[in-house]
Amino acid sequence: MINEIKSDAQERMSKSIEALKSQLSKIRTGRAHPALLDGIMVPYYGADTPLKQVGNVTVEDSRTLAVSLFDKSLLQAVEKAILTSDLGLNPSSAGTVIRIPLPPLTEERRKDLIKLVRAEAEKGRVAIRNIRRDANGDLKELQKEKEISEDEQRKGEEEVQKVTDAAIKNIDSILADKEKELMEI
Repeated sequence: MINEIKSDAQERMSKSIEALKSQLSKIRTGRAHPALLDGIMVPYYGADTPLKQVGNVTVEDSRTLAVSLFDKSLLQAVEKAILTSDLGLNPSSAGTVIRIPLPPLTEERRKDLIKLVRAEAEKGRVAIRNIRRDANGDLKELQKEKEISEDEQRKGEEEVQKVTDAAIKNIDSILADKEKELMEI
């Protein structure tokens, strides 16, 4: 019983960490990265469709992304979607390929992005703590129903705390890496 609760908590925490990594990959650093455009939706036959489903996003060089569309009639719609996104990018089309040069980050923009990254990391920590709270609540419930002893409950809570500490340490290292990446010129 205790091991099931612990492994469930561990699994949920690792999913929270993966979600954090996914969110942080969308935050722009100085380098071009295809995941930067993951959140962009393009109107395609009346439905909003993710950009990566209507075209191929590649890195041309360290500061330029290129989008090759599967359907060439979408050129204007994709350009407009990139322009209206909150990424501050200025696409230019060259025939069938859309090139997106990434302007260098200003110091002020870097600080704003670091605040955003820290806020995302804090959301991740809160999610981890909520999972710990749920697991501890399950252990208390088992103890209340006399399925485990108080000592077993305490031991289970200590194990859940160890898993929580490891997950939060992982989040902190991900945050430190992303901050370092943002401050590089």
